[in-house]
Amino acid sequence: MSHEAPHEKIDEVIHQRVRLGIVSSLAAVEGLEFTELRALLGLTDGNLSTHARVLEEAGYVEIEKSFKGRKPQTVLRLTAAGREAFTRYVDTLERMLRGGVR
Repeated sequence: MSHEAPHEKIDEVIHQRVRLGIVSSLAAVEGLEFTELRALLGLTDGNLSTHARVLEEAGYVEIEKSFKGRKPQTVLRLTAAGREAFTRYVDTLERMLRGGVR
């Protein structure tokens, strides 16, 4: 049995508000174009880029850059590790709401 306080089980990479928005948006789909995600979350290019980089460095998000015709296209996707981390994050919150973290 773990003796960690509930807040110690929260994944700090995901828990930040903007990153939580990114991860939860990507969890529902195969992937989203950068511009779609930016509009969905109401972020600036710089803000989304900064937070996406943190998630990418953690191994939670994959960023694919390509061209669609002559236009650059950036697509963000959750990795398998990102999906697992998000599931653990949600499970931890649910256990906290039920009164204890196991």
